[in-house]
Amino acid sequence: MKKQKIAVLGMGYVGIPAAALLADVPGFDVTGIQRRSQRSGWKIEVLNCGRSPIEGDEPGLDDLIARVVKKGSFRVTDDFSVIRDMGTILIDVQTPTDSADHAPSYLSLKEVSRRVGEYLTKGTLVIIESTVAPGTTQNVVQPILERKSGMKAGKDFYLAYSYERVMPGRLIEYIQNLPRIVGGINKKSEELAVELYKKIVREKIYSTNILTAETSKTMENAYRDVNIAFANEMAMISENLGVDVFEIRDLINSRSERHMHLPGSGVGGHCLPKDTWLLRYGLQRYGERPMETEFISLARRINDYMPKYMAEMVETALRRKKVRMREAKIAVLGVAYLEDSDDTRNTPAYSLIRDLESKGAEIIAHDPHVRDFPEADLTRDIDAALSGADCMAVVTKHREYFRLKLPKVKKLMRTPIIVDGRNVIDRKKAERVGFLYKGIGKGN
Repeated sequence: MKKQKIAVLGMGYVGIPAAALLADVPGFDVTGIQRRSQRSGWKIEVLNCGRSPIEGDEPGLDDLIARVVKKGSFRVTDDFSVIRDMGTILIDVQTPTDSADHAPSYLSLKEVSRRVGEYLTKGTLVIIESTVAPGTTQNVVQPILERKSGMKAGKDFYLAYSYERVMPGRLIEYIQNLPRIVGGINKKSEELAVELYKKIVREKIYSTNILTAETSKTMENAYRDVNIAFANEMAMISENLGVDVFEIRDLINSRSERHMHLPGSGVGGHCLPKDTWLLRYGLQRYGERPMETEFISLARRINDYMPKYMAEMVETALRRKKVRMREAKIAVLGVAYLEDSDDTRNTPAYSLIRDLESKGAEIIAHDPHVRDFPEADLTRDIDAALSGADCMAVVTKHREYFRLKLPKVKKLMRTPIIVDGRNVIDRKKAERVGFLYKGIGKGN
């Protein structure tokens, strides 16, 4: 039986599990393509040894990678020329937004599109899985592919868009067990993409056009961003009023059709902090008439404010204990944006640390999963992080932090202050031990 050859470009949180799942399908042969940069080139060797470079808790991924590498259906290279042998190409590269004007930065997407176009052969299916602003596939990617290949999309090669819905900690589960949305440039492109995803997706696959699929992804995440912003503003209101927002959330959600989200120290990850802006950009660039996105833009600003709000809480707590910020040592617990993950993309810890350092504080960061965090001194030794600290600021609700022994923590610290950004520490227990406790949404 002739093998179906697939290339997956970008060995990150989307590309790795997608490639491994496809490589486990009988008759599929998958090559991952990863640029050999100083920051991520090491992934090539790790994956080719049958190991996962993702250090957080990812059920099933380690065993899956080991299995497909052992059977020879998956390998990783930095050689783009292998694309000429491929019948299907998945593009899974990062699409960040600029911090100043929130416009998308498509450097990686454009470069990969150029490289794909150089080696593209007739009849190949190209699928964009990266999240992009509505209108990007047909107005940015398609022209590059056509220009570089000299071929016509929909006639000589096929083009589709199918966005990822993954989340660290559930990468395999979410690819397999969430409905899939597929948009094609024409019927043939759509049909080919649907047939591919049927091999790995167990839930319903919805077909639509590319623009609708792109808009669906950005609106889906804007919806969640708005709901988190509401929870965050309610947390600040509750704290000001002297009540507990988490108790209030439970009371609200006791009605089955209500679902108030969890507030916290900030929103991170590759999707939520940028997808609202991608939706806005697509509207302004390709929409039929001028329109401003006031509601979702406000939600973005609220969520971006939360690390600064937490920094203000730290400063207030230190002042109550008569500790000057410029003489304080702050232990920041958790630099990954999501619990039990090593993913630091757009983590709120960035903003919190920058804010505290700008006021003269010494920062030591701890995370049990993250190996590299250039923005601060990082340790995996929790005792070392807490030793001599004047404040313990909990940013990420890693499993390990729920198991902290507060009497021991107090002995390690110089000043017993806890600022809890994720409702991890039991307030009553902390105060009983002798801590000054402040938590987002936890009024006195």
